[in-house]
Amino acid sequence: MKIPKRIQPLVDDGLVDEVLRQLMSGKEASVYVVRCGDDIRCAKVYKEADKRSFKQAVQYREGRKVRNSRRARAMEKGSKFGRDEQEKVWQSAEVDALYALASAGVRVPQPYGCFDGVLLMELVTDGEGMVAPRLNDVNLTAEQALKGHEIIIQFVTRMLCAGLIHGDLSEFNVLVDESGPVIIDLPQAVDAAANNNAKWMLERDVNNMTVYYGQYAPELLGTQYAKEMWALFEAGELTPDTELTGEFDESTEKADVDGLMEEINAVMEAERLRKERLLEAQTLD
Repeated sequence: MKIPKRIQPLVDDGLVDEVLRQLMSGKEASVYVVRCGDDIRCAKVYKEADKRSFKQAVQYREGRKVRNSRRARAMEKGSKFGRDEQEKVWQSAEVDALYALASAGVRVPQPYGCFDGVLLMELVTDGEGMVAPRLNDVNLTAEQALKGHEIIIQFVTRMLCAGLIHGDLSEFNVLVDESGPVIIDLPQAVDAAANNNAKWMLERDVNNMTVYYGQYAPELLGTQYAKEMWALFEAGELTPDTELTGEFDESTEKADVDGLMEEINAVMEAERLRKERLLEAQTLD
């Protein structure tokens, strides 16, 4: 097929030998199957900001660290240079997340580098060498659903321990090969500690997966893995090997407003008395 304009520089530099076909076109990128020497890989070409339909990107960028102060200031001001730099950060976020998650024991495609908005990475295939299907295209037994859900919860736990939340996890962002689920599509990955939206994004990710697998194994629908996971994370007690139960008892006790107000008033009265005594001491002097 004709080489896409954005991939041509990779061909010129010898990183890609041939573009075989387009695999898909999504809300933030188009993906192509390419040949790199003897290897078949995929090239993810990120769409420009004005052509992306991914919503509320600002929520996902919150908390992302930019080491270069000049870049950070430009991004904050929203200048053309700043917007260009913001795009580079957005595009590099996925390859950074892929490396981090692979190290954390999460199954993700192996990255080979990001070059001017084109991410080269492993093409995940099934047992016959064909492109692995997305989870939403796979029919499951109840046993397979329970096992798949268990693996995904383990992956999300390891992601959280690595300081990341997928932010857009669903049955459309999980591939299934012979060994089970593989998590994909991570440019919007969220910093769990620095992003104010982290908790609800984690809950949405986990709930999306629970509802999907729950079609095949309804007993999953009553679980509370996200709340349990987040509570342990906040307490500093979550580890990659934590065995979660899916149970979580939220406190039903009403806040003791009257007691709280009594404490506040007591502190204010003590401060008033302290100032009075200080004033008296100054007068005596």
